[in-house]
Amino acid sequence: MSSKAIHSKAEQALTFCKNKNFNTDICILIDMSRHSGTKRLVVWNFKSKSIMKSFLVGHGCGNNPWGQDYSKTTPEFSNADGSHLSSLGKYRIGARGYSNWGVHLKYFLHGLESSNSNAYNRTVVFHSWEAVSDIETYPRGTPEGWGCPVVSNNSFKAIDPLIRKSSKPILMWIYK
Repeated sequence: MSSKAIHSKAEQALTFCKNKNFNTDICILIDMSRHSGTKRLVVWNFKSKSIMKSFLVGHGCGNNPWGQDYSKTTPEFSNADGSHLSSLGKYRIGARGYSNWGVHLKYFLHGLESSNSNAYNRTVVFHSWEAVSDIETYPRGTPEGWGCPVVSNNSFKAIDPLIRKSSKPILMWIYK
């Protein structure tokens, strides 16, 4: 993603966060138009107007076999239960809980748009997974799961304290 494009998306995110009384220090932006073997999740710092951290992030496999990278350049999206696809849109990062995956922590995601309104009911959560790399894997992609935005264990450990210390909801925006 170009510097100009990410700054534009971040400006839109800041306006949203101000209007909805969300955290105005940071947000998480995920650009699904990028190859899944590249760092397409960024933690954006609104104060410095810059990327704090960037990570690989997996998306849903759909009808492809779970754990592969068949849709690394062409992910599909759906809000339908059972689709095993990720959903585009803005999310409020919710409560922290136990996960069977990765570092055994997750954050519940609450979809804020018609494109992701079923996220909570579908159990689409933000979590880690051992299969996700800490470093870019291009031209290989990141392993695909059942629709959750999933990062490496070390990536989750870097993001978790930022979410935990926030007294206001944090925006996660998945877009293409």
